[in-house]
Formats: sequence, C-alpha cells, structure tokens
Amino acid sequence: MAEHTWTVDTVATELLACEAERRDRAKFTDEWPELDVETGYQIQDETLRRRLERGERLIGVKLGLTSRAKQERMGVTTPFVAWLTDAMVLPADVPVPQDKLIHPRIEPELVFIMGERLQGPGVTGAQALAAVSHVLGGAEIIDSRYRDFRFLAGDVVADNASSGAYMTGPVALPPQMVELSTEAVLVEVDGAIVDSATGAAIMGHPAEALALAANDLAKRGHAIEAGWVVLTGGMTDAVFAPPGSSVACHFTNLGSVYFNGGTEPA
Repeated sequence: MAEHTWTVDTVATELLACEAERRDRAKFTDEWPELDVETGYQIQDETLRRRLERGERLIGVKLGLTSRAKQERMGVTTPFVAWLTDAMVLPADVPVPQDKLIHPRIEPELVFIMGERLQGPGVTGAQALAAVSHVLGGAEIIDSRYRDFRFLAGDVVADNASSGAYMTGPVALPPQMVELSTEAVLVEVDGAIVDSATGAAIMGHPAEALALAANDLAKRGHAIEAGWVVLTGGMTDAVFAPPGSSVACHFTNLGSVYFNGGTEPA
C-alpha cells in the first residue's frame, strides 16, 4: 500500500489477516511514520472489538516489555499494555500451536488473578497488589506479525504487544505468601538451562507493572476487572519454540510450566 492509505481500520484488518494466514510483514511505520503509541492503542482496541464480535471473550490484560532485557532486545524504553482473550489460553497438555503462529517465542511470566477491580489513575504498587487474589507462574508464547520481530513502538502496540498464547502453572498462591521480587525462574530449552531471572526484572516488582497497567488503562477509559488474568511481562528474553523443541520454566515456589514444541504445520 502507498504511504497515505493506512488507517486505524486498514491496519487492524491487515494485522488480523496476518494472524489468520500465518503471514508476517514489514512494520507499518516504514509506510506510515505517523503511527505513534496513541494511534497504536486505537488499532489495538479496534482489533479487540473485532475479536469480541467474532465470539472471543475478554479475560484480562498483558504487559509487554516490562523488563530491561526485553526493552533492550526490541529497542524501546516503555512497557505496553495489551488485551487477553479466551482464545489465547493454552491448556497445559496442548502443544505449541504451530499451525496458528508465525515465529513463536516463549518467555516466563508472573501471573496475577485479580480479586478486586483495580482502576487508575494514581494506583500504587501496594494498592495494586492488595487487589490480587492469587499469583501463578506462567509463560507467554509471543508471536509478532512483523518480519523478524522488527518494529517501532506504535507498531508493537497496534499488534497487541506481540500476543500469541499463554499458559499458567499448577500452583496458585496468595500474593502475601510469595516474595515476588525474589521469586526466581530457570528457563530450560531441550534439557539445558539457558536463562534465569527473578521478579525484580519486572520493573523492580511485578506489582509495579500491575499498577502501571491500571493507570495506563485509565487514560483509555478502562479498568482491570475482578477475575481478570494479568500477565506482568517477560522476566527474561524470549526463547524460540520451533517444532520438536521442549521448553520449561521452573519457578522457585510456583511450580513449572512445560511446553511441547509440537509439529511442523502441514
């Protein structure tokens, strides 16, 4: 398309088409340099509207690029908020859905289940944590509609912060029973430990990411609802999850999450 033809609607259409067709593309800012974060959120909200229209259910939010490792890898400096729907849930015994993803990568996450509604602005980390019912270990399978995961801030926000699928582990604890800043994770790929981190990688404490999400959503007229799932952001850099691979995230107190890389799409 020519530079002037991209709009919120046409980018939303193209991103959902890329997802459905397992097709990547160059970042939109190459052709639409005015695509900023604010416009990206308008596109993100439009793709959510279409997801809900086709029968998906809104179940929570995810944060992207909350760790310094992720920010450095992607060349951005600000965390982003994006939507989770029930179509993104991956049950524990289901392989990575290679037939639905373009170039999946896995990153460990600390996951909150909300006990109370949390609405900004002005939410602090302590207030955010008080609204949490349980915390779990988990992992997100991120997937970008952009070739080689190359994008600017407006591009990745529009793309729902590289959402793909997510899985939660077997252990759910009240947040006061876990020291989240020191809760550690070991990332294992094909039997070898390749990375590790603690909850402090997420903005010093994952409750700070939750507060950021509530305050950011308030600017857009939204709140975090009771019962929602909140993925607080990747603790480490993401690892590739090709067909045939085996990836596990082992948490200190929150159990382990295992991924079977599945098979090559037909």
